Amino acid sequence: MTAKPTDTPLRTQEEITARVKALESLLIEKGVMTTAAVDRLAEVYENEVGPQLGAKVVAKAWTDPEFKARLLEDASAACRELGVGGLQGEEMVAVENTDDVHHVIVCTLCSCYPWPVLGLPPNWYKAPPFRARIVREPRKVLAEDFDLPLPDSVEIRVWDSSSELRYWVLPQRPAGSEHLSEDELAALVTRDSMIGVGKAKPVVTEAARG
Repeated sequence: MTAKPTDTPLRTQEEITARVKALESLLIEKGVMTTAAVDRLAEVYENEVGPQLGAKVVAKAWTDPEFKARLLEDASAACRELGVGGLQGEEMVAVENTDDVHHVIVCTLCSCYPWPVLGLPPNWYKAPPFRARIVREPRKVLAEDFDLPLPDSVEIRVWDSSSELRYWVLPQRPAGSEHLSEDELAALVTRDSMIGVGKAKPVVTEAARG
């Protein structure tokens, strides 16, 4: 896969990290935050929100048709059944990829994003080039920037998230995964597949391993 033109350069990432550390130290020094509060925030985003939770929801939908129907009707309510929800996930809509339709998520105004199921947005999602180009030429962006070429027969629908309503994608279940458990299925779900710029990981067969 070619490097995304909207990826943050390594030097810039290092500069951002240094600035965040400096700001964190200043806030702690001024008494605005405590070390315990910072650690708690890190724990939340590592364990309580993020793509691993979205993957859990997707795996449930792949194996439970009734849950899938509820998810597509009211994503926020269905996610709460599994204990997934909270800030930035009050109003979510899940859209399902099929053989004929492929969905992609963007926020053209800023970087609105369903944190409870996807965690924090990647840098490229927030970058103006992605936000502008994915709306104008989604097929080209998916093929060139994300190594996801789609045939002309597949319709591409771009959904614009906002502070009031956040979209995410229910990716297609990989072929040959019928024998897998929910936990094994969840391991196939990627953050990018739930944004719509990728697909779920393929099932690795014994022949392929050999």
